[in-house]
Amino acid sequence: MTGATLPTEMANVKPVVLHEQDVSLESWGETTRSLVEWRTLLSAERTPTAGLTLGVAELPPGKRSEFLPHRHDPIEVYYVLSGEGVVYVDGVEHAVRAGSVAYLPSDVEHGAFNTGTETMRLLYVFAADSFDDVEYRFSQPEE
Repeated sequence: MTGATLPTEMANVKPVVLHEQDVSLESWGETTRSLVEWRTLLSAERTPTAGLTLGVAELPPGKRSEFLPHRHDPIEVYYVLSGEGVVYVDGVEHAVRAGSVAYLPSDVEHGAFNTGTETMRLLYVFAADSFDDVEYRFSQPEE
């Protein structure tokens, strides 16, 4: 493509290599939503990337280890890295373990909970430039 130019938003995209442990854990803090914590590894507001957002969520074993039902517009994929649990999609529960994958279309209600004795780790990928573009709509209001 001789003479072609990249759109402005693509001009700042660059290769990125980083390590998960170098990224800070995030959470919603002390809320009734869940104890889930996550590390967003690739996201346009943090890294010179575009087209997808990727991170790792951790659901601890025990009480309140679920990621409550929610919806959002971007398509999402969960890939279970370790542990075991349940991913629910539109009210249907699916047992998952390391190696399981779930494709979650736009605006489908979904969530997850840990049923094991170790932390359940989920790789998540959004079809969105930035984590900031994902508006979570929880099915149950926060208490």
